[in-house]
Amino acid sequence: MELTDSWSRARGADPAAVPLARLAVLTDRFELRETRNAAAVLAATAPAEFAELCAVLDAFALHTPDLIEAGGNESRLAQRLNADFRSRGWREGRVDTVVRSVLQVQPWAPAGERDVVERCDEVRNEGYKVDNVKGRVALDVEWNAKDGNLDRDIGAYRSLYDAGLIDGAVLLTRTHDDVRELARRLSRDAGQSDEQVRSRFSTSTTTHLGKLESRMTRGDAGGCPLLAVAVSARCWVLDDAAEHAERGSGPDRGFLALGWPAADQPVLDGWSG
Repeated sequence: MELTDSWSRARGADPAAVPLARLAVLTDRFELRETRNAAAVLAATAPAEFAELCAVLDAFALHTPDLIEAGGNESRLAQRLNADFRSRGWREGRVDTVVRSVLQVQPWAPAGERDVVERCDEVRNEGYKVDNVKGRVALDVEWNAKDGNLDRDIGAYRSLYDAGLIDGAVLLTRTHDDVRELARRLSRDAGQSDEQVRSRFSTSTTTHLGKLESRMTRGDAGGCPLLAVAVSARCWVLDDAAEHAERGSGPDRGFLALGWPAADQPVLDGWSG
């Protein structure tokens, strides 16, 4: 399946007048992918939810602990993003299927029977959970989970879309190479052991944009418009206000603090593997 980039048509437009322009501005920090012009579809059919997505992304910052501290089942970053959506009225959902079978036994007149006898049976299957649902939009955060979660999420979106319950979906994840390099450098600067440094985002079976993009291009979402938003190393900021003042507060502040001049900032290869 060919990927689209509907947000690119809004570059340079006034974000106050053109909702897509809000997302286009965010490409300075996030990597975007989409199928079936998902961003344009969501901006048109779910303007309030689309505006909230852009607001959450605009306020988001990647902090050092997000990269060098273990997070358990749900990382602090995922918790923070989900809490931000919850505070705006988004709620966890679950995709269940109900199969109801009805057998109608017809009357036989010679036996004096007149009524149709119905026998019913209903089978309910509990399905997969979706992190956030609001209106006709579904959204999941997959920061560094097992990559099988992507199949679960996309399958849920496809089912919801085919049932006419949503107009599109959003999946938040991360880029790979640049985030891994940043995490390892921060881990080393924090005095962690060589083993800890090497362990940062070293697993090949966790969620990131490369894993997601391959599923998008092979059409796993079916007819459901799917927007992928990937947190990149460009989202990282210093946590200490004093360091901000010392190092500067421009868009290159994070990389400069690590000793990366603006010209030598890492190239994003998050979608390459």
